[in-house]
Amino acid sequence: MLFNSLHFLVFFPVVTLLYFGLPYKCRWILLLVASCYFYMALVPAYILVLFFLIGVDYTAGLLIETAQGPSRKAYLVASLVANLGVLAFFKYWNFFNTSVFDALGFFGWQWPVPLLRIVLPIGLSFHTFQSISYTIEVYRGAQRAERHLGFYALYVLFYPQLVAGPIERPQNLLHQLHESHDFDYQRVTDGLKLMVWGLFKKVVIADRLAVAVNLVYDNPTSYVGLPLIISTYYFAIQIYCDFSGYTDIARGAAQVMGIQLMQNFNSPYHADTIAEFWRRWHISLSTWFRDYLYIPLGGNRVSTWRWYGNLMIVFAVSGLWHGANWTFLLWGLLHGFYLVFSLWTHKWRFHLAESTGWNRLGWFAKCVRVAVTFHLVCFAWVFFRASSLSDAWYILRHMFVVEGGSLLPRGAFVLPREELVIPFAAIAVMEMVHWIQRRQDPREFLSRQPAWLRWSVYYVVFYATVFFGHAGSQQFVYFQF
Repeated sequence: MLFNSLHFLVFFPVVTLLYFGLPYKCRWILLLVASCYFYMALVPAYILVLFFLIGVDYTAGLLIETAQGPSRKAYLVASLVANLGVLAFFKYWNFFNTSVFDALGFFGWQWPVPLLRIVLPIGLSFHTFQSISYTIEVYRGAQRAERHLGFYALYVLFYPQLVAGPIERPQNLLHQLHESHDFDYQRVTDGLKLMVWGLFKKVVIADRLAVAVNLVYDNPTSYVGLPLIISTYYFAIQIYCDFSGYTDIARGAAQVMGIQLMQNFNSPYHADTIAEFWRRWHISLSTWFRDYLYIPLGGNRVSTWRWYGNLMIVFAVSGLWHGANWTFLLWGLLHGFYLVFSLWTHKWRFHLAESTGWNRLGWFAKCVRVAVTFHLVCFAWVFFRASSLSDAWYILRHMFVVEGGSLLPRGAFVLPREELVIPFAAIAVMEMVHWIQRRQDPREFLSRQPAWLRWSVYYVVFYATVFFGHAGSQQFVYFQF
């Protein structure tokens, strides 16, 4: 089920009203059934995959907590193998198969293993990582094993963040599912405001920008020059508004019911370094990799070159987590290279900035750093969005090509005026909200304004979402992961 569908417009109020109308002890049943229905509205059969993983990890958690000695680790390993095995089968089998076929074919050898006709279950990468975090935390002793199978199933299936996160830790979510949440007008209205704001970013900005992005990136060899540049900038904004919009809707829906999900974005394009960007972008995933891969590898508590190697491994895995394609791997490695290069040249850049007086330029220097970071991220987005490495290479080689003395040569795309004016006006509104957000929660800021101003803002955002949102229910970008 899509958050931006009429189906969800009926589903959400019905589930919410029933939630507050039922006794506390029955609410988990409602949420579990509603979450199963929410997922099955997409691809019903794949709910069986989730049931299998839930059974494995629920059992593993109980066994890990009661076991002693080497058997504790054995149960953890069994859980990891089950989760990563399912993920590898559905997401990476055909990628591996095709890669081996191409590699052997280069030498004239045959690879007899056929491709499988399988479809990646929606949000499988998110489910497996959330399940893995549970068994690891139980193994570390940071979380008690959940005795109630229903509540553990709800931890994995909780519908607001079921398909695209945030990837929650058991310490944050499990106890909230057990707690009794009364109806609170302020909390409910704050949650609804966050949902509307997320929907605004999705349908008014992301889906409208997607028209131009899809036009160019689905057939890049038809374009040169400005269309390639514009569509790359558009995609940077599209993917942020699409994914952060989903997260806002998810967090808002959970907040209505009294459950707080973690913040997943914090104005990432305002970052002035790549490291800062990753502290602001997809926070639940970046902290997951930090805690469960980077630190176990040794983090920065090792020799310098091994530290750099750890960073490259983490970003390579992050790239493959996003998709079984060489484009995603290269995207991850690019970000790893950015970070390693910045660490390697840190002292040199610091001395250069000190000697030239660059550090004394204040806000101007910061703006330049933000612009450079943004363009490095955009450069990497080309590989993320392109269908193949050859398409990505074509786009990068032809971005600044001028034919006939014009930046708008063959294949120049012409969009209706509203496809240009509406997204840019909406982006300006979003940046104003980001500016307020640097100081306080925008909802808290609005609550202190006069009623006429407060309600004017509410009506403008609501009606802009209804009348200027792109027609049709377009799937969220991160559903494919």
